[in-house]
Amino acid sequence: MIREHVRVVLTTPVAAEGLEAGDVGAVVHVYRDGQAYEVEFVTLEGRTAAVVTLEADQVRPVNKREITHARELSVV
Repeated sequence: MIREHVRVVLTTPVAAEGLEAGDVGAVVHVYRDGQAYEVEFVTLEGRTAAVVTLEADQVRPVNKREITHARELSVV
């Protein structure tokens, strides 16, 4: 189970929020013993871009050999 405040990677796009698979967010709440998560995605300047509730299969923990990648949000 992923815990609160842990960085996660989105595995599926969330078009309504302008999020793409591979975007990195932080878990801010865990639902039903890890069946779902509230995840906050922020811009590189620290502004909240989206807070979404995601099923467990829509996120995964970051891998220690991964790096982040910058892109411009399509939804503001």
